[in-house]
Amino acid sequence: MITHESSLKEFHTQIDHVFDHYSDHGLRSDQFSNVIMGGLGGSGIGALIVKNWFFDKVNKPIEVVNDYHLPAYANEQSFVILNSYSGNTEETLSLYAEAKEKGCKVVVLTSGGKVQELADADGFKVYNLKTGFQPRQTIGMGLSYLLLIVGDFFGISLHDEIKKIRQSLIDNQEDQMRSAERIYSFFASNVKQKFVILADREMGPIAVRFAQQMNENAKLEAFVNMVPESNHNVLESYTDRLPTNFLLLFTEQNVRVGSRFDFLSGHLEMDNNRVLPLAIAEYNLYTVYDAIYRLDWVSVIAANELDADLMNVPMISQLKDYLTQVEEIIEEEE
Repeated sequence: MITHESSLKEFHTQIDHVFDHYSDHGLRSDQFSNVIMGGLGGSGIGALIVKNWFFDKVNKPIEVVNDYHLPAYANEQSFVILNSYSGNTEETLSLYAEAKEKGCKVVVLTSGGKVQELADADGFKVYNLKTGFQPRQTIGMGLSYLLLIVGDFFGISLHDEIKKIRQSLIDNQEDQMRSAERIYSFFASNVKQKFVILADREMGPIAVRFAQQMNENAKLEAFVNMVPESNHNVLESYTDRLPTNFLLLFTEQNVRVGSRFDFLSGHLEMDNNRVLPLAIAEYNLYTVYDAIYRLDWVSVIAANELDADLMNVPMISQLKDYLTQVEEIIEEEE
């Protein structure tokens, strides 16, 4: 069994797997009008990160869908990238069916299952994900594959940069783990309170990833509010000491946005709220991987300290069973 601890300690091997199995899909942006990436949970978060990374680097729209349906504009000029670790995620299978019906060009990331069967039968390219993981453990594979796929599509090669990141993750692992321990220790006395992660655009998807990991691993409530948008609404609810752990996750890309985090930190601390600012000095691919890695460790430490079930997600399993039962009832009635 691949534990969360072992998956993090051997995180670099996920990048190795990608380079061992990646080959150029041969598709280029001048052939298409848009890119659509689809996936849910641990199989979907990489798409949000990649969309955000290319936000100011490419001249064609990139959309991320975490649902059953493609946007109405999807057509034969759409490049659709679908990620389902199990290969059986019902929402992603729905996206696949629509993409095929609309004539989209599709590539798939999966470890097997129904979506691989369909893609193989339809002649679509499949990128292999290594088996044996929980889907949320596979961010190293999913993110690295997507960066290469989308990068090559737009003529922006990230191969050498990701290889350097792999080595940096190995070299800095001990420091990253100690950093995670310090972050957890800051919140330890009130760790069962909900977490609110305030993030700027650059760190927004990493904040979502951290919230997901706290939800699934530690079984804790965690929510994300984006700055500057939340300064125009949510800010008005910060009027007293709150039953909340605040993590401020931001870069120094925009001075005005940075000033907003300074204000938030001071205002929340004035009411004796527990606030930890994490300023990322530079927004680049290494700091993206680094922040994901450190915060994943925080969620694992929290889960272990709370004796939470790291490997299982019983409520999600119950939901899937319920949906199966509903589907069977509908089929019987038809």
